[in-house]
Amino acid sequence: MSAPELLHPLDLALPKRVDEALATYLADRRTLGALMDENFTGAVDGLAAFVLSGGKRIRPTFAWWGWRAAGGDPEGPLAESVLTAVSSLELIQACALVHDDLMDASEVRRGQPTVHIAFAQEHRDRRWLGEPERFGLAAAVLIGDIALAWADDMLFAAGLPTDALQRLSLPWRDMRTEMLAGQYLDVLTQARGDSSPDAALRIDRLKTAAYTVERPLHMGAALGGGSPALIDGLRRFGADIGVAFQLRDDLLGVFGDPAVTGKPAGDDLREGKRTLLVALGMEYGADVLHRALGNPELDVETVDEVRDALVGVGAVDAIEDRIAALTASAMAALEAAPVVAPAGERLAELAVSATKRTY
Repeated sequence: MSAPELLHPLDLALPKRVDEALATYLADRRTLGALMDENFTGAVDGLAAFVLSGGKRIRPTFAWWGWRAAGGDPEGPLAESVLTAVSSLELIQACALVHDDLMDASEVRRGQPTVHIAFAQEHRDRRWLGEPERFGLAAAVLIGDIALAWADDMLFAAGLPTDALQRLSLPWRDMRTEMLAGQYLDVLTQARGDSSPDAALRIDRLKTAAYTVERPLHMGAALGGGSPALIDGLRRFGADIGVAFQLRDDLLGVFGDPAVTGKPAGDDLREGKRTLLVALGMEYGADVLHRALGNPELDVETVDEVRDALVGVGAVDAIEDRIAALTASAMAALEAAPVVAPAGERLAELAVSATKRTY
């Protein structure tokens, strides 16, 4: 564990401070929205409720520690601006999740109705004209778009100096494109029925690893004026930990307790997600996957059959081995990088917490 005396109060209170920055920003946006049209506040409230309802604040945390790894000073004049800037990553995440839930037809997120489901229900409750589901779909698309636009606004209004903004423009630009490319490849892979391990790993690297760990670290290090050697080391660390994080998430999607994950058991199977776990299961002969994958009526008994099959054919062990290998590779990259203390130890702790989550 990082020695508490090496951690600044901002380090220790980071998730809470991110929540406060988001709440303040979204309240300001609501005021502006009300001036445009009072009805627009319904969309803003929906976004705010989603963003502030939970989440581990993983992306801002990695970005903050990328900045600290480059020598960022939490006592310095830029600390509050950096905090605001990294908090904007949660709006990128909100865009991705709102749109992902819509594309996957997911009904529950964090134990609550997903955005498109909630707005469709409001349509029904108020007896508005047209189809509730179509209204919910349209509202979710627009709310996700608002989140993406406001992420830019929050970042560029954070009060960072021009040279710092120029340095982070590359990782910020590439991160957004990689995320959207990963989202598209996910949809395309499901449509094609491509269950190859290579396809699953490409999606993991673009859709999750890049914007969850690698690019936030890159962004933070760039903000701090980090050297090419530091940025390269952090990116290699982040790419491997990001994939390991997604592989753990894939296991949770099949084996996780709904009370912990906030999603129904087997939801990834119903949605037809071609994860590496599924790809290896099919490759190793878990035949039950062929009738379970993409079946919206999948029952608990069949989910249990899939779980038993994935364990029996060795797919779960293979994923665990892959997570362990990626974590080891990431740690080696981190140890070789010129990281300013206490960032190295803290990033190692974050890597463990991201990849060791239990079912």
